[in-house]
Amino acid sequence: MSHKHAHLIEAIFQDPINGNIQWHDVESLLTHLGADVQTQSGASLHVKLNGFEGALHRPHHSNSLSRQDVKHLREFLAHARVTPSMYQEAHKH
Repeated sequence: MSHKHAHLIEAIFQDPINGNIQWHDVESLLTHLGADVQTQSGASLHVKLNGFEGALHRPHHSNSLSRQDVKHLREFLAHARVTPSMYQEAHKH
């Protein structure tokens, strides 16, 4: 299990919402999780993960996600059954 990815999932789901999550880390996480990511128009991405499909958006004018972007990412991951507890359970040694 990648500790970096486990820590990122924890950061995404922490309260209050973390305002220091970098987009390149999110892209790395999605790749690690096996997501199918298709670029749509502009900053919009169509993402398929664990049978769930949704749209995510790259941040504009920054490499960091806004708190609203983190909230949207959190909702997407939860629907795709990727939460800190589910990730840890799936990646136990």
